[in-house]
Amino acid sequence: MADVYFHMSGTLGRRYMEAQCLSSDEFTCLAFDGGYYDDGTYAHQALHDSKATDASLDWYSEVTSGITKANTILEELGSGASAQMTAPARAMRAYFTWVLMDSFGDTPILEKVPAEGEVVARSPRKEVAEWIEKELVEIIPSLTEDVTANTYGKPTKWMAEALLAKLYINWPVYTAESVDLYDAATASNPKLDDCIAACDEIINSGKFNLGSVDYLHKFSYDNGSQIEDFIYAIPYDAINLQGMQYGRPRSFKQLKNLLPNVYGSTDKFTQSTGGNMVVTPEFAKLFSLDGDIRNLCILRGDIFNRDPKTLKPTSEPFMYNGKQVHFTEDIALIKEDNTIDVGNDDAAIQKGCHSIKWFMTPADYNNGRNQSNDVPIFRYADILLMKAEALTRLGQGGAKEYFNYIRTYAGAPTINGEPTLQDIYEERGREFFDENWRRNDMIRFGHFEDEFFPHYKKYDFASFDKRHRIFPVEQEMLDLNPGWTQNAGY
Repeated sequence: MADVYFHMSGTLGRRYMEAQCLSSDEFTCLAFDGGYYDDGTYAHQALHDSKATDASLDWYSEVTSGITKANTILEELGSGASAQMTAPARAMRAYFTWVLMDSFGDTPILEKVPAEGEVVARSPRKEVAEWIEKELVEIIPSLTEDVTANTYGKPTKWMAEALLAKLYINWPVYTAESVDLYDAATASNPKLDDCIAACDEIINSGKFNLGSVDYLHKFSYDNGSQIEDFIYAIPYDAINLQGMQYGRPRSFKQLKNLLPNVYGSTDKFTQSTGGNMVVTPEFAKLFSLDGDIRNLCILRGDIFNRDPKTLKPTSEPFMYNGKQVHFTEDIALIKEDNTIDVGNDDAAIQKGCHSIKWFMTPADYNNGRNQSNDVPIFRYADILLMKAEALTRLGQGGAKEYFNYIRTYAGAPTINGEPTLQDIYEERGREFFDENWRRNDMIRFGHFEDEFFPHYKKYDFASFDKRHRIFPVEQEMLDLNPGWTQNAGY
């Protein structure tokens, strides 16, 4: 099963991340006099104008192969296998199917390995959501309830409950007649009570909490099974389980061989960094609550080197070419076109705020730009905020308690009244920044068509087509599956 459990590690470590982050208001990409334009694959996501040939979307077939691996194991186990033996493979199959359904809409429901040459039709998104629900409800009683170092990175009852809650909170999105017809202002969600029930299963288990380590260390190079907030995570290792490369596009473009540097390392980074994924001006403004430790996930203004143990800024300026690095919140283009090009001088490479949430070390990064930071898929904090959201959508009280758990842990001001949906939306932005959830949240809350750099209505190269809430299916899959048609609007 190990090959199934960790199958998505390569995809999640780069391309899936690019598609999710860049299509949200969290990040934009930059080109530097054409450098890192890369045929527009990053810009297309930021402008909501994706292409079926974009490298950032070349993972449909990879996720499908994960489903095939799970089905192969299920067939090898045979009909006589116990529910406890088959449940983990079915949980992974459900998760992989959810990944495809969430990102691409209509998706094949694969319960067996297709015969040679067999073309399996894509099922309507609503039917896929209903199938995932049925699978999860069936297997949850047979999945382990253990939360140990041995179950870390593997499907447990709590992983399945978290996926079920995520399915339920997005139910009207997934079951809309078409992606463009979902309207956050008028949509009704019949699964809110079910969402709360799934969240309560996890909360009442007593097996998770926001953790004994501070927020910054949850995502550091030495995180792992000790993080009590992680319900399900991909356990990366720069040598033994490679593929995690979040730091590569987020770090200062000229970090290579620079000492001292923002990561406070005593050794040089010998691999190049891109610096081409920066935080949008609009999103950066969320990180302004007094005392909020999450503010330190963003590098902006005058930059100081960090302490690699505390992960917090020191008093030592981060210097480049004899001057302190200064990341500007606003981003100016050298020409207003779809290349999102800022030039390539010292000022250009300091445009935009940077994420330092996935803190790097040279010992890891110099191994082919890999990192050992484990990436959580489902966190206890998400369960708390999903329950708060469901209660708020139902018009019930009690959301403040869960909302303030998050605020108190982060050191941010608590609220006195019940949170609004806008409060919850903004808090999710802070709490799950750079964790691949923002696109999902934006669609559900009705903000995916908002304006944020460079997704502005004044630019005729930015798309506001509501059908672009899902991505186009990669061209390779269309070529391999006669009868499949591209998603509407592409």
